Amino acid sequence: MAPADLSTILPRVLIVSRRTVRKNKFVDFVGEYHLDLIVSYGAVPVIVPRVSGVHTLLESFEPIHGVLLCEGEDIDPSLYDAELSNFTPEELQEIKNLHASDTAIDREKDSIELSLAKLCLERNIPYLGICRGSQILNVACGGTLYQDIGKELSKNCPEKQKVVHMNYEDYDGHRHVVKVVEKTPLHEWFRETLGDDDDEKMEIMVNSYHHQGVKRLAQRFVPMAFAPDGLIEGFYDPDAYNPEEGKFIMGLQFHPERMRAHDLGSFDYPGCSMAYQEFVKAVRAYEKKLSGSRRMEKDIKLNNELESKRKSIVRSFSIAKDMYSTGRGNNNVSIQESELKAGAEFLEENTALSLQQEKRLKQMGATVRNGSVYIERLKMTEEREKMAKAVIGKMTIEQLSEMVGFYRKMGQMCSEAMERKLRAHHES
Repeated sequence: MAPADLSTILPRVLIVSRRTVRKNKFVDFVGEYHLDLIVSYGAVPVIVPRVSGVHTLLESFEPIHGVLLCEGEDIDPSLYDAELSNFTPEELQEIKNLHASDTAIDREKDSIELSLAKLCLERNIPYLGICRGSQILNVACGGTLYQDIGKELSKNCPEKQKVVHMNYEDYDGHRHVVKVVEKTPLHEWFRETLGDDDDEKMEIMVNSYHHQGVKRLAQRFVPMAFAPDGLIEGFYDPDAYNPEEGKFIMGLQFHPERMRAHDLGSFDYPGCSMAYQEFVKAVRAYEKKLSGSRRMEKDIKLNNELESKRKSIVRSFSIAKDMYSTGRGNNNVSIQESELKAGAEFLEENTALSLQQEKRLKQMGATVRNGSVYIERLKMTEEREKMAKAVIGKMTIEQLSEMVGFYRKMGQMCSEAMERKLRAHHES
């Protein structure tokens, strides 16, 4: 196989690295469990290094068949909360001292990951966010975060509902309970563990390592799990979830990849790996759709000569029929003998035109004559689009997210109304 064909063997999943300091030098890394799972289910992880300027070079990583975002520092609060949750300087310093490894904001990583998240949302590229990756997804859609769960959420909870979301002394071993929401992907993946739909059995123990989390969930998402203190531990877009069709937009606050026994390395539950398995299934399906689309484009390009000939014949017929209909040539078109020759040769080589074909050719002639009117209307449409884009460009992420949610809801309502009318029509 030629080297140029190697990239078509398996779909590509982009993963952004995290930067740390080792021996006075920066080192980029990605958790090995993420990479192992992506490879084991049939995709290739492509690591996007956290280096300055990469957010402007994301086109160089095409084709992108999936994006997995995971570990990292806190997201810059100015991207979702301009008021900084009204923390006092003393409280902010206390948070920084307690979570020193996470509160060092990395704006370059924020730029890279937010750009990738928005790209996935625009193109419906499969996206899986773990921990910080779920927070990036929510912020990209206009949601907000708790800048510190302990100071914003836990202090207002009854003692029995308080949850330890981070244990620096036991990263892999720490667990806390979450309640799974019925009829969600998470419920389907852990169905064997959860048993029937009895509320008392709708709980699993998850690995947790974070001091921030979703505060206001973006409108397009639906929760899949909650911690006892009310924190959303998983969410997804139901309109963009169908792994078999290449659709997957999801965020998990907990770490299913790290829910393993220390001695055997086996998962706590059979469903732990399902997020990665279904994600890669969607990635593979998306890659097939993308490859099919590109093959069609390639086939069309291969027939450029034939397409050019077809256009010449159509133009020749249009001119000829226009002359026939009006009894004179079109004053707006410079008619040359060569332009009529293509149609004449075609007629010599084929049978006489049917009445339907003749009618169609007359319509083509009318289309040519009305071309100037169409162009004027097109210019007006482009001007309106330009004005609309200018207005939209000034809107905030939150406003854009709400507008998208509104039109999606209106589309759904229109579809339901249309179905009712069609059903009533058929019944009558």
